[in-house]
Amino acid sequence: MDLFGDLPEPERAPRPSAGKEAQEGPVLFEDLPPASSTDSGSGGPLLFDDLPPAASGNSGSLATSDSQVVKNEGKGAKRKAPEEEKNGGEELVEKKVSSSVIFGLKGYVAERKGEREEMQDAHVILNDITQECSPPSSLMSEEGFEFPGAGAVGAGNGTWLFCTSITRVSYFAVFDGHGGIRASKFAAQNLHQNLIRKFPKGDVISVEKTVKRCLLDTFKHTDEEFLKQASSQKPAWKDGSTATCVLAVDNILYIANLGDSRAILCRYNEESQKHAALSLSKEHNPTQYEERMRIQKAGGNVRDGRVLGVLEVSRSIGDGQYKRCGVTSVPDIRRCQLTPNDRFILLACDGLFKVFTPEEAVNFILSCLEDDKIQAREGKPAADARYEAACNRLANKAVQRGSADNVTVMVVRIGH
Repeated sequence: MDLFGDLPEPERAPRPSAGKEAQEGPVLFEDLPPASSTDSGSGGPLLFDDLPPAASGNSGSLATSDSQVVKNEGKGAKRKAPEEEKNGGEELVEKKVSSSVIFGLKGYVAERKGEREEMQDAHVILNDITQECSPPSSLMSEEGFEFPGAGAVGAGNGTWLFCTSITRVSYFAVFDGHGGIRASKFAAQNLHQNLIRKFPKGDVISVEKTVKRCLLDTFKHTDEEFLKQASSQKPAWKDGSTATCVLAVDNILYIANLGDSRAILCRYNEESQKHAALSLSKEHNPTQYEERMRIQKAGGNVRDGRVLGVLEVSRSIGDGQYKRCGVTSVPDIRRCQLTPNDRFILLACDGLFKVFTPEEAVNFILSCLEDDKIQAREGKPAADARYEAACNRLANKAVQRGSADNVTVMVVRIGH
């Protein structure tokens, strides 16, 4: 992210033409394409408009992978892996709800300062925060979006609800700071803590609506906390940060995003027999119509593709001096149900995507995961060594390709 200097005064822009109102309030809760989507065969990112509901995906009898807290501090009973994993000496943790299996998630990360004077990115890997979240033992999900272990019950109004229990909650996030390290560091330290405190307790009618509200409240509260601290300083802090967070509730991913960091899902397409790079997040920059209209309606303007000619992103945590110009901390929130065809999730800042397309990045990671020359260190599974190598090699390659920005690469392994 580019640094910025003194803030010019906002200029009142003309109102948008009738019939195209500025985007206001929380965005719609959109689903990602189902596993059976034939559009992913080309390996390109899919658009988000008018997508069908996410398919439930049958998890079959697949086993999960390591479900450990960051830095391998988690606990869990171990069991031997399926036959195809035994060559790597991998041990997996299995978590089941009824007859369905929850896919294990484990994150790996690499970061490079690049040509910047300081590292302004931050990240969080929490492979299992189920105990901290203390989720309710029984939740309700509306008909049409299945959770593992769900059982149908009548709601008394002609509809059906589904009782379910949460077995595993995971959280992964990348924050790309600008104007300093303070906003990204604050978000990395506090956003998940606020999320844990706001996570639904007790019985609720709709899991997805409750989780969405939890995420919206969490981002709003975190931003307000930082702005309060920033404004109390002399001089006031001008730091800001993007945020791309993946909250996994059993086999459902909830992706909350501000700014231009991105989350990509690697999914195998059985029809094309190729891996596809599916975009889980939507970038926010001032040149997009809805973003520009919101900024203009607030009295700001967009010059040279930037808010007031300075700020590259239109949504962020922090950036207090731009909040009066339409820059918001309301994230886009999407959900995606994991399937047996999903391989990994890539979260990265724009420092990577300035020199890699999502497809190139996914294929680069896949080539590392299939590299038999990567040797596991003593006492560490081969799969861990390959994912760690993939992160480090991709971050190094981004710098070699000329990315002058900080580079953070996080890969979340999806266990099968």
